[in-house]
Amino acid sequence: MHPSASLLMTVIGGGGCPLAPAALLLSLCLGLPSSVSSCSSSCLCASDIISCSGRYLSALPSDVPSYATRLDLSHNAITVLPVDWISQPLGRLVSLVLSRNDISEIEVNVFTLTPRLHHLDLSSNRLTTLNSSIFTGLKELKELLLFGNQIAQINPGAFSDLHSLQRLYLSGNRLVAFPLGLYWEPGGPYNLSFLDVSYNRLPKVPIQSLLSLSQHGEIYVQENPLVCDCAFLALLQYWMWKQYRPLVDFIGGYPCGGDSGLGSECRPEVAPDVSLEEQTYQIEPGRWLRLSCPGLVSAATTSPVVFWVTPRTVVNSSTDDPNSHLVVFPNGTLDIQSALLEDSGVYMCVTARRHKYDPSDFLEVRVTVGNLSTTSTNGLARRSSAEHFNTAFTTLASCVVSIILVLLYLYLTPCRCRESRSGGSRGCGGRAIIVCSDPREVESGHRRSNGKRVAFLEPQVEDCVTGVPKTPGVNFGHAATEGILKNGSRTVGQSLADPANIA
Repeated sequence: MHPSASLLMTVIGGGGCPLAPAALLLSLCLGLPSSVSSCSSSCLCASDIISCSGRYLSALPSDVPSYATRLDLSHNAITVLPVDWISQPLGRLVSLVLSRNDISEIEVNVFTLTPRLHHLDLSSNRLTTLNSSIFTGLKELKELLLFGNQIAQINPGAFSDLHSLQRLYLSGNRLVAFPLGLYWEPGGPYNLSFLDVSYNRLPKVPIQSLLSLSQHGEIYVQENPLVCDCAFLALLQYWMWKQYRPLVDFIGGYPCGGDSGLGSECRPEVAPDVSLEEQTYQIEPGRWLRLSCPGLVSAATTSPVVFWVTPRTVVNSSTDDPNSHLVVFPNGTLDIQSALLEDSGVYMCVTARRHKYDPSDFLEVRVTVGNLSTTSTNGLARRSSAEHFNTAFTTLASCVVSIILVLLYLYLTPCRCRESRSGGSRGCGGRAIIVCSDPREVESGHRRSNGKRVAFLEPQVEDCVTGVPKTPGVNFGHAATEGILKNGSRTVGQSLADPANIA
């Protein structure tokens, strides 16, 4: 309720005026809708969270505030969800909890007024059938809880509008067929990554489909009366080798545990002592490649059903598709006919085996379709280009640094052009004749060399002032001049032949 309205109601109520007419009058005066300014008497409102749980309601309250983001109607006696269960759209509602009721019927289009729902809990009710279009309008729904009902049938199109659904809980129902239509029906969930169908009445599951679907999400099928045949045993062994979480976490809820009791009828051609090493193949497009199943005796002529999990699909030895270029022979060998670039990837042979494999065993085969020389050349070219770029960049950086150092050395040294004793300029071209010399030595006409100084001796250009004769920057009266890098100390004008100057 608006703070001003709450304050005025307190004042009016204290004066003996009826509270309900006063609240309505204040709501109209302040421009507040009645649905916003009040909370249902059977619910508890805390900001945008509305809780009507455990109020023994047989019908849904129609006066739910429009600002609600979470509505809890659990633990009541609601039996039907009618299409007009609310009087206005709940455009902000993201969570709706209807668990622990007696709901047995959901009318079509009942959720069209709650399009922003992300979480819908219908668990522990009395639903028996999921009809088509009952979830229409829930395009943003991500989690749907339906466990603990009596669902035995899911009609086509029941989940056709749930484009964003990621997690679906169907545990504890009466399903006798795996709901495979969830994945292939038009308009069904495209991003479903979690499916729980445990504790149902499934006698079998589609092995080939589960091998493919389990690559992209978690599927729980424990605690079902599943028949332990060779195909299902192969699936369980493959999941165990992959450390598939739904199996590892609930290993006790699956059949075929420990000694399956199938004897050797599922695994007559398995070689238990074969060393499984990594296998890698490379072929050119259009060529044929034959892959043997790791762990099976290559000379076998008959064996149980063998599945090959390929990068794009799952094929097995019990089906014959003439349009497929992937063929599995009865002995488990896979033929890749007219290989395509899309066939590159990891291949896995799935079959019932005599002993358990360690996760470190190499049961996969890697295939690369493409020209090996072209691939190597492309890789070399990419590396060469990178190396050339690095070399050029390093060279350029070195050149820039060198130029900066030279400029700093030439123009930021402490030496300056000095005027001659006669007051005239020494000339514009003799600025760098003496570098880092002691000014007192220059004035006295002497300069010392210690092996660490460098003198730039260049002819002096014409003086800037016309009529002033040019004078040499250094006295060259002797034929031999001081050595630039000579260690020690001597005065200008002494000969190198002087014994006193010889080191």
